[in-house]
Amino acid sequence: MELRLSETAQIKRVLEAALLSSAEPLPVADLRKLFDEDVGAEVIRRMLEELRTEWAERGAELVNVASGWRFQVRPDCQKFLDRLNPQKPPKYSRAVLETLAIIAYRQPVTRGDIEEIRGVTVSSGILKALEARGWVDEIGHREVPGRPVLYSTTRTFLDDLNLRSLDQLPPLEDLGSLVETDQVAVLAQQIEVSAEHGAGTTRNEGEKSAEKQADPA
Repeated sequence: MELRLSETAQIKRVLEAALLSSAEPLPVADLRKLFDEDVGAEVIRRMLEELRTEWAERGAELVNVASGWRFQVRPDCQKFLDRLNPQKPPKYSRAVLETLAIIAYRQPVTRGDIEEIRGVTVSSGILKALEARGWVDEIGHREVPGRPVLYSTTRTFLDDLNLRSLDQLPPLEDLGSLVETDQVAVLAQQIEVSAEHGAGTTRNEGEKSAEKQADPA
């Protein structure tokens, strides 16, 4: 589809306005609904990439995460904005972060799987805390005696880490030695920093199945 320069500018202007006013990431499929004419997905993606380049030197950036595209404050500017609203992000215990890391790298997993890797009992409070944060959800049951619940991470988890897919998680070479290494701390730091600095995400509990983590763009 050939676009005149004026049409290109208008498309980018509308996309920019929609993304700046949205409280959550917008996938390409939703952004196409902004236009009366048939503006294809490839055109939308090209305009988004141009917008990302145009914002490269500004205090906010355009990023593509699991749920779609969004504007967010750059980390090097966030420390100044924090002075206007000096609230500290929630801190999670090592047990919570270890559990989250196991789910992220081994999903889908049961509570028993997590306990086998950690070597200790996992309290229901740990899993409820992760579910309440919107990072973990129940996606079904394993078809074995007792039918234990299967847990997986959500799109919100990926959004908060500024990731498009689980393939972009930092490598964890040996999950079995998880509790004996500092790799959990690395992941935990990334989670806490990303959750603090991320913008435009929501905690909609109705759309967090692991089956929805495919790249919508």
